[in-house]
Amino acid sequence: METKKLGNTNVTMSAIGLGGMPMSVSGRPPESQSIQVIHRALDLGVTLIDTADSYCQDESDKHHNERLIYKALQQYKGDTSQVILATKGGLMRPKGAWTRNGNPDHLRKTIRESFAAFGGEKPIDLWQYHSPDPDYTIESALAPAKEAVEEGLIKFVGVSNFSVEQIKRARDVVEIVSVQNQYNPWYRQPEFDGVLEYCEKEGLTFLPWSPLGGSNRVGRLKNMKPISQLAKEKKVSVYNIVLAWLMAKSPCVVPIPGASKVSSIEDSVCAAEVKLSADEVTNIDRATAS
Repeated sequence: METKKLGNTNVTMSAIGLGGMPMSVSGRPPESQSIQVIHRALDLGVTLIDTADSYCQDESDKHHNERLIYKALQQYKGDTSQVILATKGGLMRPKGAWTRNGNPDHLRKTIRESFAAFGGEKPIDLWQYHSPDPDYTIESALAPAKEAVEEGLIKFVGVSNFSVEQIKRARDVVEIVSVQNQYNPWYRQPEFDGVLEYCEKEGLTFLPWSPLGGSNRVGRLKNMKPISQLAKEKKVSVYNIVLAWLMAKSPCVVPIPGASKVSSIEDSVCAAEVKLSADEVTNIDRATAS
């Protein structure tokens, strides 16, 4: 698979990653099935796996996805030395809800718990502050990440759900290599608020979450033109077209579609070979704007 650099580092990763969330939230598949998905992703050349401490059912289940991914890597027969594990901290799951927690003491604690969930032997490849908490300054919330880098618990730091101004503030605290914001054909805020342009200009990797627009959109994709028409012409799935659209928007974009079935990740990786013309991208823009 095509590879890209992680931010301004010399570390390379697959042009399409694997999102781990569907394997650990409500309605998750059996563990054996999830492990098969991760192994198949590795077989297909995926070297970026995105997770979070909050990818779980509730607080009693915290760090479930991180432990699952680590277990799958331990059981994999092939080479995993090039795999980048990207996790996040800063969200809580009280009774299955999603709430923010940017308390520096909490973040210090959860960074160490994530480090332990990944085996506790080597630094976390990429730790991301999941979402800015208005109760704490960005500077105070990211101080634990800087400390963890200095302690050797984290290699690289990213941010998620950040504006350009917030990214700049974060970079004054610690080196930032990536930004993970919501982005898909139906939610194009990163184009309009300048985040995507900023990431491209500054050499930061942009990781779009919800790249396929969520379950409601996914179910309607086959009925949407010109997406369905392009899929037919190029003999690929409608999901491939959406992922290709994202990658066509900027070279800094690395989609991380979630998967809980082997067939899903097998389909997603095919998008790396799909190329869209400028006109095709514009047509999708127009179709999804309405």
